[in-house]
Amino acid sequence: MKWMCAPKALTPKILTGALGAALVVVATPAAAQSDARMDRLERQISALQRAVFPGGDERFFEPEIRPEARNQQQVTPQVTTTPLTDVLARLDAIEGQLARLTAATEVNENALSAMEMRLAALETGGTVPRGSLATATPAPTPTPASRPTGVIPVPDESVELPAPPPQPAQSTPSAARVAAVEAIVKPVTGDRGDDEYTYGFRLWDAGFYPEAQQQLSLYLEQFPGHPLNSRGRNLLGRAFLDAGEPRAAATHFFENYQSDGQGERAADSLLYLAESMIALGDTRRACIALAEFGEGYPALAVGRLQRMYEGLGARVDCN
Repeated sequence: MKWMCAPKALTPKILTGALGAALVVVATPAAAQSDARMDRLERQISALQRAVFPGGDERFFEPEIRPEARNQQQVTPQVTTTPLTDVLARLDAIEGQLARLTAATEVNENALSAMEMRLAALETGGTVPRGSLATATPAPTPTPASRPTGVIPVPDESVELPAPPPQPAQSTPSAARVAAVEAIVKPVTGDRGDDEYTYGFRLWDAGFYPEAQQQLSLYLEQFPGHPLNSRGRNLLGRAFLDAGEPRAAATHFFENYQSDGQGERAADSLLYLAESMIALGDTRRACIALAEFGEGYPALAVGRLQRMYEGLGARVDCN
């Protein structure tokens, strides 16, 4: 019977075998044979302890020599014992050692399972709280939600769109244009963010696309996190698209969709991104954007944006 094994080998069968061997020792009539077998059993237990706990950690088994034990031996009177009482005492010690080894093995297995769970979570990009090492209960597997991924996969290429080229310096607007722009009233409702966005919308709606681009960019810069940011980024992209600048428009549409896939106008931006790609002659990316929209926003594909979705799909061959 070999006892030199890993902690996980301490199964109930092995523990039962050890206790059974000890009982056989008690039942053996020959005292010399009992002592020899008991000595061998104790040596095996001691070797097992050192294999499980290298270094002789005193938390799990006591050292063979202690100063205080020497002092006690000096003052404690000798007690006469019989061979049977010696065997019973040694059996009690063996049972105590086995109990400590069993408990330590369970702790080690528990910690190992927790570490494996934490490693698996880290490899899949999840997070495991620090206290998770105290339990081996695995975390439930998250159920994938039907929501847009926020990333448009582009095979063999980076999905990042190139930055828009620098715009040539614009000529000074005419007096008539300045007067027309000034005629558009900027609202004052007490919500400055809402007022800035609404003013940009009015400029775009009136066809003043460069002015709308400037106003909406100012709104997004001054009011990050405003409830209308998704609308503002989408409208900024439309101001560039309507001005005949599809590449600059695509940059803003992609940013709006990627930054908040659940935003109020994220789905719209995905379709306008496809329209921008069609205008640039990039059919492949247009098809990717349309496929992402159909998968991520099935309700809108048959609802509010159905006509635009089907119209764009008819303009490209995605088969």
